[in-house]
Amino acid sequence: MSIFNTDMPRNFAIGFFVGVLIVAFQISPELGSQVLPEAVATTFS
Repeated sequence: MSIFNTDMPRNFAIGFFVGVLIVAFQISPELGSQVLPEAVATTFS
């Protein structure tokens, strides 16, 4: 059993990416509203 088997770099990359997303949304919560804009209903006259 080796510490540098093929799963370790992939798992590290996935964990790093998830951690970056968590930190980014903690610092700037309005990022989610820029990616997914609010729904706007149209009115019929």
